[in-house]
Amino acid sequence: MTDHITATQFRGSEGVGDWRVINDGACAFFRTSSIAESAKLVHAIGAIAEIDAHRPLIDVRPRGVTVCLLTRESDYYGMSQRDVEFARQISAVARRLGLAADPAAVQGFLVIPGAPKISEVMPFWRAILGYQPRPDSPKEDLVDPRDRAPGFWFEQMKVPRGDGGGAIHVCVWVPYEQAEARIAAALAAGGHMVRDEFAPSWWTLADAAGNECDIGTTQGRD
Repeated sequence: MTDHITATQFRGSEGVGDWRVINDGACAFFRTSSIAESAKLVHAIGAIAEIDAHRPLIDVRPRGVTVCLLTRESDYYGMSQRDVEFARQISAVARRLGLAADPAAVQGFLVIPGAPKISEVMPFWRAILGYQPRPDSPKEDLVDPRDRAPGFWFEQMKVPRGDGGGAIHVCVWVPYEQAEARIAAALAAGGHMVRDEFAPSWWTLADAAGNECDIGTTQGRD
């Protein structure tokens, strides 16, 4: 019996207020005052029963620890009830240590190569990056097997560039409540809106030279 749930179901679960679902799964950022305090939190997370059976991704910095939970299976990358249970336990551990979460500090990053024919460009990026296909979407996504660098999602371009080629843009994933502020800041910094018909899932903005960036959320993606 599967315990898969949607991003909306995760958000609606009790005890996960510290967490935000972005491209890398459900993530929380716990502020700390030193590398020693960060290490103490990681040590406490490591002591949670059965944590190795559902290993979180943990980024440790002197001013905070980012923890991401994602269920990875041969045909599924997404949220599950297991993520809810471990999110609650990790938040409880942080509270016992006197650490608070800052959901506004959660962010994800994705690189999006666009091409008229994905199959013609994907092998190049797999070779040059040392990435591997994502199990549930091998024809569209490449991921870092070391879980360090951003994923690559390959977009089929319906309208190629004037020379018939492709283009690359990036996506910054943010908690939904942070999207409007991030868009406003980008517009104030000289950017312009390219398209917003896919909001609230994503907005596409560009800088003065035409380089594009999506502001993405998991809202409306179930």
